Amino acid sequence: MVGGVAAGLSAAARAKRIDPGLDVTVFERTHHCAYTSCGLPYYVGGVITDADRLVMRTPAAMAQAGVRVHTRHEVRDIDLRAGQLTVDDLDSGRERAEPFDRLVVATGARPIVPFAGADAEGVFVLRTVEDAEAIAAWLPVHRPNHGVIIGGGYIALEMAEALISRGVHTTVIEREAQLLSVVDADMAGAIERELAAHGATVLTNTTVLALTGVDPVRGVETDHGTIAGDLVIVAAGVRPETGLADSIGVKLGPHHGAAVDEQMATNLANVWAAGDCCETRHLMLESAYVPLGTTANKQGRIAGANVAGGAERFRGVLGTSALKVCDLEVARTGLSARQATEAGLDAVAETITHVSRAAYYPGGSPMSVRVVAERRSGRLLGAQLVGREGVAKRVDVVAAALHANMDVETFSTLDLSYAPPYAPVWDPLLIAARATAGAA
Repeated sequence: MVGGVAAGLSAAARAKRIDPGLDVTVFERTHHCAYTSCGLPYYVGGVITDADRLVMRTPAAMAQAGVRVHTRHEVRDIDLRAGQLTVDDLDSGRERAEPFDRLVVATGARPIVPFAGADAEGVFVLRTVEDAEAIAAWLPVHRPNHGVIIGGGYIALEMAEALISRGVHTTVIEREAQLLSVVDADMAGAIERELAAHGATVLTNTTVLALTGVDPVRGVETDHGTIAGDLVIVAAGVRPETGLADSIGVKLGPHHGAAVDEQMATNLANVWAAGDCCETRHLMLESAYVPLGTTANKQGRIAGANVAGGAERFRGVLGTSALKVCDLEVARTGLSARQATEAGLDAVAETITHVSRAAYYPGGSPMSVRVVAERRSGRLLGAQLVGREGVAKRVDVVAAALHANMDVETFSTLDLSYAPPYAPVWDPLLIAARATAGAA
């Protein structure tokens, strides 16, 4: 396995479990394997105080399961004909050859850095445990007054919360017209208002052109002027890390990730790919790139089973996700109205706002739910939710309905639970579905 985080370790563990006789080796270029990237912002923000808690399995634990994991080892070259990897030991500087007869490429993704000088003091990306440790160590020493976050996706928004919680005035810069492009504009507006309520500045339709100042950074230059900042977090998205795969002839897909079939096999014999380096089978789109930990773990599990001689299939994803932004919960699954339109579907969407608990029970709060369906057929296409409580798991109900190919009218009749501390008698999901069914 080339890569030892979510997909690579999942593949290794599954392959060894199915066929204990396999000789399974993993090469990972960072200091850690099997760590959770999703927890990194919470370490920076101080919610998690020990970085080791972000590591799910250590090389020693994997060795007990019969899998050799070499951290700080980078695969530089692959010779398919000879069945040989060229591996650099990054600590010793030595190079060695490693034989293989089956290969899983799980090289992940690399951050998009849209300008030069990202190695300047005070400029960070966040992809690895080492990145999180570097930011967390830098903050108390340099005590920045103003942090600039470039990007408006998941990591950018979680890092905005982390900096706010550390008392850093924060500006979020997004080149698109809204934050979090996987939700529709009305939902994104709620995120902007939440950040503003916590003292952050949000600049949309703004492109970062360059950094100002070097060692230390002094801010960023944009197409609308210069923004001062003594800390810059670059979270402008990621691209599939496919240099190795491309070099050996792995076919790439429309999103420049490794193209794979349902068994996670590439176009090359005995070569599989999984995780953020590859294309994703989406249940509602012809092709997609969904760099999420849930997707990577599922794909790795399938690849590992098939490396061990199985014939398991990756059935696809919906991009289901949840996000915490300060005191706001945001969740989505399936297609937004914009994504549906871009995919050529005639979509209709309705947004309602209702209470999260029975109106007479204390502690409830407003929840906005947007349900998307196909016009005329009424096919359920997706949903987005924003609120203070109960959002993150309600979205899973919609995801289950999408997997079942449910139409929006049927969804509006589901027998969902009711208890005053948890939900009103008519759940917000049902109200939104009924409104969308009427519009469809």
